[in-house]
Amino acid sequence: MDGENRTTHDAVDDPRNRDIRIYVNGDLVHRDDAKVSVYDSGFMLGDGMWEGLRLYNGTWAFFDAHMDRFFDSCKTVSLDVGMDRAGILEALNRTAEANGMTHDVHCRLMVTRGVKARPFQHPSLSRSGPTLVIIMEHSRPVDKLHAAGISLATVPQVRGLPMSQDAKLNSHSKLNCVIASLQAEQAGADEALMLDPHGFVNTTNACNFFIVRKGEVWTSTGDYCMNGVTRRNVIDICRDNGIPVFEKNFSLLETYGADEAFLTGTFGAQTPVATIDGKRIGSDDRPVTTRIQTLYRALVARETGIQPG
Repeated sequence: MDGENRTTHDAVDDPRNRDIRIYVNGDLVHRDDAKVSVYDSGFMLGDGMWEGLRLYNGTWAFFDAHMDRFFDSCKTVSLDVGMDRAGILEALNRTAEANGMTHDVHCRLMVTRGVKARPFQHPSLSRSGPTLVIIMEHSRPVDKLHAAGISLATVPQVRGLPMSQDAKLNSHSKLNCVIASLQAEQAGADEALMLDPHGFVNTTNACNFFIVRKGEVWTSTGDYCMNGVTRRNVIDICRDNGIPVFEKNFSLLETYGADEAFLTGTFGAQTPVATIDGKRIGSDDRPVTTRIQTLYRALVARETGIQPG
C-alpha cells in the first residue's frame, strides 16, 4: 500500500456536483434540500432496493437488464415501486434534463417501503406509499486505478446463504458489505475479497470478482453474490469472442496463482487487481483484462451510440 486510500468508486472531482438537483418523490430539489423522513423505512431499517446506472451519450446503458434486476428484487420483498419501468425511465430522464446531464453520469436509483406510522419493524406500518429518490452525479472513474490496480484483503465476513439474506438482492441493507470494508481497511487494503459460506472465492464488498489463469477467465458460480449487469456482460463478451470463461468454485490457492485479476461494476467497468493479501497478482502486463476492457467499451458504444475514438 502506498498510504493512499482508494476504492473502485473513486471519481474525478467535478464541482458541478455541488449544485445537482435530486429527484425525491416527483420533486426535483437542490441537493442541500433533498431530505426524507426519519420515519422512512429505508432510514429506519434499510428496507429498500437500489440500482446503479450510467448515462452515456444521452442513453442509459443496459437499461432493461438493470430494470429486470430492480423489479425482480422489489417483487421478492413485496415492495410496490409505484410505477412501471417506463415511469422509471421518465423520472431518470427528467432528473438528467434538470441537471443538464448527457454523458459520464452515474445514477443511484433508490426505492424504500416509505414512511412508517410508528418506529417499528413490521412492513404494514409503512402506509404512505414508497419513497423514490434518484441521485445523479457527473462521474468519471479516475484513470490511475486502471494503471496501478487495486489491493484486496481476504476478510472473515462472508456473503451468506440465500435463506438468510440473499446476496442477489441489491438492498439498502449493506451492513454485511460495510463490515467487510472495515475489515479490509484494517488489513491495509483498498477493498475486501469475500468468500462464500463454503470457503470459495466469491466477490468483493462492492464488485464482482474475476481471475485469469492460463488464458481462461474464471468467476464464482454466482450463487452467493450480486449477479451484476457488468458481470453478465463480461461473461457474454468472453463467450462471443472466443475467450474461455467459467462460472465455478475456486479457492484462494488458485486466486493467488492467477495471471490476472479484475473487478466488474457499473461504475468502474473493469478494474485491475494488483495485490491480494499482499501477494502480487501477475504483472503490470494484463493482456486478457485489457482485451476485455476494449471489447466492453465497444459494447457500450453500440448500446448507446457513442462514436468510436
